[in-house]
Amino acid sequence: MSRNKRSGTVTILPELQIIDIAEEGKGVAKADELVVFVDKAVPGDIVDVKVVKKKKNFAEAVIEKLHTASDLRTDPFCAHFGTCGGCKWQHMQYDAQLHFKQKNVEAALQRLAKIDTSGMEPILGSAENKYYRNKLEYTFSNKRWLDQGDMDGVEGLEMNALGFHVPLRFDKILDINHCYLQAEPSNTIRNHVRAYALQNGLSFYDLRNHEGDLRNLIIRTSSNGEVMIVVVFAYAEQEKVDGLMADLQQNFPEITSLMYIMNQKKNDTIFDQEVITYAGRDYIFEEMNGLKFKIGAKSFYQTNSLQAHELYKITKEFAGFKGDELVYDLYTGAGTIANFVADSVRQVVGVEYVPTAIEDAKFNSQLNGINNTLFYAGDMKDILTRDFIAEHGKPDVVITDPPRAGMHADVVERLMEMEAEKIVYVSCNAATQARDLAILKEKYEVSRIKPVDMFPHTQHVENVVLLTLIK
Repeated sequence: MSRNKRSGTVTILPELQIIDIAEEGKGVAKADELVVFVDKAVPGDIVDVKVVKKKKNFAEAVIEKLHTASDLRTDPFCAHFGTCGGCKWQHMQYDAQLHFKQKNVEAALQRLAKIDTSGMEPILGSAENKYYRNKLEYTFSNKRWLDQGDMDGVEGLEMNALGFHVPLRFDKILDINHCYLQAEPSNTIRNHVRAYALQNGLSFYDLRNHEGDLRNLIIRTSSNGEVMIVVVFAYAEQEKVDGLMADLQQNFPEITSLMYIMNQKKNDTIFDQEVITYAGRDYIFEEMNGLKFKIGAKSFYQTNSLQAHELYKITKEFAGFKGDELVYDLYTGAGTIANFVADSVRQVVGVEYVPTAIEDAKFNSQLNGINNTLFYAGDMKDILTRDFIAEHGKPDVVITDPPRAGMHADVVERLMEMEAEKIVYVSCNAATQARDLAILKEKYEVSRIKPVDMFPHTQHVENVVLLTLIK
């Protein structure tokens, strides 16, 4: 390595070659024994980097100068790239993104669970890698993030913003002009709401002092054209609330569900808040594989609708149903997977922590004429007891799709006791999945592995693993 150059207290590491990409999406280089994680670097780049954080064995850095651009680079398509926390990989070609996602899943399973991944199936890419999300949540703030160009003319600059949190800055919001994550009318509605608020004197939320009229804007769309708008107010007078709601109803007749929430808590969560329907239904419908699913303001539904269908088809294929199975669907959410597989099995028992999600799951079964599902709400480790299994029967197949933190240790222990013939483990976090597999492999062998890209231009990836009981 060339000798470090120093400018004041700043350390510059010259001409590093980016050799890999880390699980959190940063490029990886080596400087002697030091591992360097470089923001916005692509494998194949040769760069000078400025160190921004230094530990004993690794450093974090940003690109100071790009000497040679990787063949895997491409031009970012979004004007907000580099500041916004989303779509961090849009400067890398999509085929390369898929390659490194597969590689990262392999690395996690090998390193953390000592699993042989030689038979791992190729990652399934997303047919749509722009405008693929069906839900976005924006934040209002009176403290807009200012970039260097804004600083030059900061006096008199509009400081209100409607957009996304800047990474590591909870009180700063990047004002979004056009977002490539959600199809129209998402951008048009968001920009209209911002303009209306500015023209009519509605104050944007102060994230530090907790005051202001407007707090959040949630936009949900479905593949069949339905649109849900939820405006979250904080301290707005009812006259202001009604004014904005009436304006949206008049200007956007395509809105199927128009609702609002008054949230004066210190946090943004809405699960404990009353949702007030101003116009239309209090839900929209999504369709998949001939099934209809009700989605409310608080409902969980996979945010990439088209790719969710592919994910569920893979889950069903891995399970290899013959028609007479009892299936436990753990972390069932709104019962999407449970209802998706119900026509191929004898019975599905779904368990989920969120009571409103279980209400949706039951409704979705009734809506689709499905009568072989049972759903229970409660903490998984408390519901999935020996008595519960004795009452409902030992499952032939378990489908589990936990949150990023993976399964609770008590749940893993119960799976080991149940000894279902098959477990299909769907995960959005290969590291926590590997942690659980390291325990399960005492009784199960990993028969199939297939990653699925649900979130193009990000480092995130879903992974489906089939576990078969060792006889």
